[in-house]
Amino acid sequence: MIKHIPNLLTSLNLASGFISIIFAAKGDLVTASWFIAAAMVFDFSDGFTARLLKAYSAIGKELDSLADIVSFGVSPALIIYQLIINSIPELSAYNKIIYTVIIYSPVLMPVCAGLRLAVFNIDQNQQFSFKGLPTPANALGVISVVLGAQYSNFSILDSFASSPFALAAYAIALSILMVTRIPLLSLKMTHLKPKGNEGRYILAALVVISFAFLGFAALPLIIPFYLAASWISTLF
Repeated sequence: MIKHIPNLLTSLNLASGFISIIFAAKGDLVTASWFIAAAMVFDFSDGFTARLLKAYSAIGKELDSLADIVSFGVSPALIIYQLIINSIPELSAYNKIIYTVIIYSPVLMPVCAGLRLAVFNIDQNQQFSFKGLPTPANALGVISVVLGAQYSNFSILDSFASSPFALAAYAIALSILMVTRIPLLSLKMTHLKPKGNEGRYILAALVVISFAFLGFAALPLIIPFYLAASWISTLF
């Protein structure tokens, strides 16, 4: 029974992702974002539990990827799509080609998430570092805009969340980052010593300091901080 706990947590990840899609389809993007955040917790927990219980399985690995593509590929793409749809009055002034490209730019996100996960499953060199943006980070990049705008008073976040051009560019950028071969940090730590964990500690410090000063408005900074910390870690 114990060996099935990681797969149960993965299934909860998948369930959270599906519920997020339901709320996003209804236009409740804040609740949809919180369910993606819940999916992230379950995604972290299943791997941690599998390592703790030594309950690894081929089915668990495949199930994890299937859950991730729903929770961190499809659901965030739908959120971006809904944000763009909400800005239709601004888009109506542009020609049909521009309108179509912007409206359907989020389609790239689940496609690249699927490619990212497929490569990850066959690449044995991504245990303690990643090549390309992990799918949970992609989802975090999306929900950080929604939650940051909802729970902070920064008008720049509201402007970003209502700009179809900014949203389309953001969706494309996150999608491309997932399928690049840029080396990025894995948050898995085999020890707590600073040596070898420089990037992770730098990331943690940047996040804590930014939240202390900015609160929820710091959410959209996490992905840029992650990219910067990953680059800095290559210097050590």
